Amino acid sequence: MKKILAASILAIFFTGFFVEPACAILEKSPSKEIYQPTILDYINFDWWKKQNDEHLEKYIVSAINNNLDIKTTALKVEQAGINVMATRSKLMPNVSIGASPALLKMPESTKSEGTFALPILAFWELDLFGKNWDKTKSAKKLLKGIEFETQASNISIVSLVASTYYNIVKLDKLIEIQKDLVSDREKIYNLMKVSNEEGIVSTADLIQAEKSYSLAQNDLIDYEKTRNSALNALAVLIGDSPNNIAEYKRISIDKLGIDFNIPNSVSSEIIVNRPDYKSLEYQLQAAGLDVRAAKKEFLPTINILGALAFIATSSASAMNWDNALSLLAGSVNLPIFSGFARVANLKLNKNKYEQLVQQYQKTNLIAIQEINDSLYNYKSDKEKLDNNIKALNIQKKDYEYSNSKYKEGVISKLDLLQQKEALLYMEKVMVSSKTDCYLDKISLYKTSGAKI
Repeated sequence: MKKILAASILAIFFTGFFVEPACAILEKSPSKEIYQPTILDYINFDWWKKQNDEHLEKYIVSAINNNLDIKTTALKVEQAGINVMATRSKLMPNVSIGASPALLKMPESTKSEGTFALPILAFWELDLFGKNWDKTKSAKKLLKGIEFETQASNISIVSLVASTYYNIVKLDKLIEIQKDLVSDREKIYNLMKVSNEEGIVSTADLIQAEKSYSLAQNDLIDYEKTRNSALNALAVLIGDSPNNIAEYKRISIDKLGIDFNIPNSVSSEIIVNRPDYKSLEYQLQAAGLDVRAAKKEFLPTINILGALAFIATSSASAMNWDNALSLLAGSVNLPIFSGFARVANLKLNKNKYEQLVQQYQKTNLIAIQEINDSLYNYKSDKEKLDNNIKALNIQKKDYEYSNSKYKEGVISKLDLLQQKEALLYMEKVMVSSKTDCYLDKISLYKTSGAKI
């Protein structure tokens, strides 16, 4: 009778009528085991400090703390760390404990007998061929890849913050100049209107002056609209409400220097240490481990099963060792046919590995291209800036000379205003040229992985 009772309890036990509690062993997060530099470290915040712009520094720090994309990438890193923990758990045994009450009635008997069991089950897949260990190492490599991918993303966000900021600084100056230009064209139009009434200038010239005045007003509206959009974009980048853009402070472009300290060349070491390059390197290593693990799916699995159950007819005697039933068993399972699932899994992992190889090589070429483009663009824009500085100085001398002639009565007010308009035009060119050099500097910062 006891043998039959024990067999019945084991049948209930192994068919799954037990509760597996959430009592997994807590481990230190794998993401904490690998050194993760702070954002200020890998974005090279000291480089930004050298720009001597406290407003820009404030916006960068605000983006680091509040940008939603940066927060999302941080969660992706955390998710990858949890995945490492989940993958590594397969290397450990699974232990379950439950309670199995039962009511038995044997054939040719009118009585029912109640039993109570406390089953404890331990199951462990021996990783003799290293399949699960390869999967764990792959998860760790993928974690590192995501960490570097996060670094690349955050460097891009910081670069975008700075580029947006400098474009706003440029627009501030352009709006200031454009207001002067609108005022001058209004004066020119009024002078032309008086001259037309006196028959000195033609109606066609008057119409052209009025047209120029209207176009200057439209340009001012466009500049202000573009600046408003840029301020809204900056607000989103730093995680702030666009309703606060009126409070945003920035430097004057007149205070920005023209000593950019850009290197003539960039070493190949910087290229291979770019975060996006390193990210693909770790992803490639992870994919290689996935291929190796997929091959090991064709090998047998070795399992060890341990069971301990306390069986009694009452709860009071459930933990009595006289009522204990124990089992230790092992099994070897060799997969024979699974509908070609393992073959497909191996091919998929090989395909993924080959794709990453191509992407890895492409990233190397793109990195070289981007750095070369940044260096060339800077050199070209710096040359244009130097030429524009010379042209602006010449235009200033011309205006001073015209102003002297006006005071002497040699030229008219209209002639002086036209000379001033030419000076304002050159100032606008100078502003754009100077900003281009700063944007080229930021581009080189981004393409070098913040290592310039």
